[in-house]
Amino acid sequence: MAVFLLGIGAACCLGFGFVLQQRAAQRAPLADFLSFRLLLDLLKMPEWLLGIASMVAGQVLGALALTHGEVSQVEPLLATNLLFAMALSRWLSNQPLGRSGWGGVVVLALGVTAFIVAGRPSGGGHLASPLRHWLVFGVVVGLAMLLTAIGKRLRPTREATLLSLAAGSLYGLQDALTRVTGTLVHDGGIAAVFTHWQPYVIVGCGLTGLLLVQSAFETAPLRSSLPALTAAEPLVGIACGVGFLGDRLRVTPGALAWQVIGLIAIVVGVVLLGSHPAMPEGPCATRDPHQVQPRQHLGRRASARH
Repeated sequence: MAVFLLGIGAACCLGFGFVLQQRAAQRAPLADFLSFRLLLDLLKMPEWLLGIASMVAGQVLGALALTHGEVSQVEPLLATNLLFAMALSRWLSNQPLGRSGWGGVVVLALGVTAFIVAGRPSGGGHLASPLRHWLVFGVVVGLAMLLTAIGKRLRPTREATLLSLAAGSLYGLQDALTRVTGTLVHDGGIAAVFTHWQPYVIVGCGLTGLLLVQSAFETAPLRSSLPALTAAEPLVGIACGVGFLGDRLRVTPGALAWQVIGLIAIVVGVVLLGSHPAMPEGPCATRDPHQVQPRQHLGRRASARH
């Protein structure tokens, strides 16, 4: 129950934080796209700082949940952050949920329930060898880099989706390493944080993921970015948990079938909620979706917008 409450609390803070961040990021200069200057500009916006504070609170609650539970158990709970993002967006936009909105809520909730009940995530398995550990790590980081490189060649809405997928992959890896760091602190005290590489990689993943997410929020509507972010993080987190943390899931044919159905339902629910009219449109709502401008003209676009 403690893990459940911590996971839901984390999802609530994350969902609220993402909405506030996107509302601020859409007013940032487009010339700062995929540059750490973007974060410096956003630091001047109170609404963005409030969104970051909410997101940090969510990450702290998520870290506590990961300390007491398994990655494969916590990640599906964190995926419900879109429900809370939808609730805040609905309040800001006065847009009723309607059939598609409530359908997304039900499908997402049932998907989370089906995965956890069928899989019965548990720890206690053997940790992977260093080779397998670094192999999973390299695959996730390489995938994030590939998605970012491909996204830069696409129109803004699709680019935002790929950047969010890349950020979600890094956040999933960050969640798994947070679990490792919690174990290190439990066994060796707080001093262990400074003598192992995992905490430093957590910071690197967090900052890089934050830059990717804010760039996605800046260039396209929230519905183009948040569903991809919300779906990618739990999927990669679960893969890392099983891949190198020793998390175990039930592997009977029936259990595996329900786990797959649950994961599919989570993705479908996320997409339904993300495409709902209550999700804010952002700066690209007024742009011609068929007009793709080269990156070298970002400065001109930013000047024109201001």
